[in-house]
Amino acid sequence: MHKSLNGIVVVCCIVWTGTHGECQMITAHRGASYDAPENTMAAFRLAWEQNADAIEGDFRLTKDRRIVCVHDANTQRTCGVNRDISSATLEELQDLDFGRWKDPSFQGERCCTLDDVLLSVPAGKKIYIELKSGVEIIEPLAWVVEKSPTPQSALILIAFDEHVVTACKERLPGIKVHWLTDFKRGKPDDHVWRPTALEIVAVVNRCKADGVGLKGRRDILNKDFVQQLFDGGVQEFHVWTVDAPVDARFFANLGAIGITTNRPALIRSAFPSKRGTISKDR
Repeated sequence: MHKSLNGIVVVCCIVWTGTHGECQMITAHRGASYDAPENTMAAFRLAWEQNADAIEGDFRLTKDRRIVCVHDANTQRTCGVNRDISSATLEELQDLDFGRWKDPSFQGERCCTLDDVLLSVPAGKKIYIELKSGVEIIEPLAWVVEKSPTPQSALILIAFDEHVVTACKERLPGIKVHWLTDFKRGKPDDHVWRPTALEIVAVVNRCKADGVGLKGRRDILNKDFVQQLFDGGVQEFHVWTVDAPVDARFFANLGAIGITTNRPALIRSAFPSKRGTISKDR
């Protein structure tokens, strides 16, 4: 940005990640999950210590309508006990150890609630709340966020389920919502990855999402793909899960507002300044 003031040319260098959206956030996927057990308070605390701009967690509804931070539909992988989240109470889940599977030093980490995680978010930081349950989670979610001291401007709701995205926009219109998608081929000999950019545009517009979260695939995402999104009315996008600095810089240059990673400390090293080093005179 060049501006003349009384004959003096002032050059303003701003952080830039494309023609849409805002500066990219480094978001800790399930917390600093490379170093700590995923979706635990230990992982979220470490993410803030590693200077993440945001955290991302997975949330499900329990039998007693509490919202807990667990990725899988059951606890087998992270606790060694097969307990279904939707048919268990919060008390039953908190009897399990969610940390020892990662390392003995994390023994005793308990199942945390959305309330707990929201309270960990420092001023000026953000949280991506991935909703793993169906639309039945929306009312309990509204109850939690409306009573939480964490401002709604710090929240971004994300979900793969288009119906959940639609319900979030209707019930919580003041909170940003992103629809999530991976990419797949219908048949082994099919050379087209779906959803295409135009198919993504259709879903985002249909469910009135504020943006889209895309699997970070460099073989699929490029300038033309992103331009089709923007031309179709998609306002912003973030990418997941990116653990290599070179890939993080690539997606930042495409205009991603957020880079979700298991390794926030490593990805931060790719952007030495608070919001990255990708800058251009405009």
